[in-house]
Amino acid sequence: MIYASASDWLNAPQKRVLLFAMSGLGKTYLSNMLRAQGDWFHYSIDYRIGTRYMGELIADNAKREAMKVPFLRDLLRSDSIYIGSNISFNDLRPMSSYLGKPGDESKGGLPWDEYTRRQDLFQRAEVAALRDTKHFIERSTALYQYPNFVCDTGGSICEWVDANDPNDPILTDLSAHTLMVWIEGTEAHTAELIRRFDKEPKPMSYDPAFLLATWQNYLTEFDVAPDKVDPDDFIRWAFAKALAHRQPRYRAMADNWGLTIPQHVVQGVKDTEGFVGMIADALEMRS
Repeated sequence: MIYASASDWLNAPQKRVLLFAMSGLGKTYLSNMLRAQGDWFHYSIDYRIGTRYMGELIADNAKREAMKVPFLRDLLRSDSIYIGSNISFNDLRPMSSYLGKPGDESKGGLPWDEYTRRQDLFQRAEVAALRDTKHFIERSTALYQYPNFVCDTGGSICEWVDANDPNDPILTDLSAHTLMVWIEGTEAHTAELIRRFDKEPKPMSYDPAFLLATWQNYLTEFDVAPDKVDPDDFIRWAFAKALAHRQPRYRAMADNWGLTIPQHVVQGVKDTEGFVGMIADALEMRS
């Protein structure tokens, strides 16, 4: 780790942190809070994906839907209207709408081949955005003169790395420039995440092998043809399995590459001083 002890962290002229966890456990809350208090640059992986790497794809997807409406089609073809993505740190729905859900097209689903093609595009985009972290650390100081840096990762970071490989290229790169911090939830948090997701299911990105196995198991268990799958039902079913699939991956990342901080501790952080102290306490406990 780039900070070997609490004193190293507290005395560092530039503090650099990368947060990882399932969505809904506090990554963006902490990042927004740090940015709002003035001395921290907030680098959002999902925002980078949705603007730099997939912005055109997201906009084209919206245009494709608009072209189905004769009134809008005529305006688009004459360049009379503009359609673009208004993605933000706190609203990633344009990217989720592009990823989509597999299944019955009459219920808003995508054919399996198209769905997995978009999953592959997202994987490449997320890996590229993660590898851009060093560039944004340098940019945050050279261009914007921020002394500190927080990287707010997407929940799927654990899908593209092997935390048990000491030479994993992504983790080697990230840990060389940031302190990697896992926000660990409890079983109660997991249940709440499932409840929230069940109420409003959102597209996600998965490891290809896990996704294929989950899809095949769903088709077998419910005895349904691929083009008759209810898209929302499938991603609800897959979400609970994804939480169980990702938990040991997050833990290995924290054990081998960084720190673990319980989610209830994160809830108590209200300002920059509290955040810095929380990290110092975790480093002290680890050492």
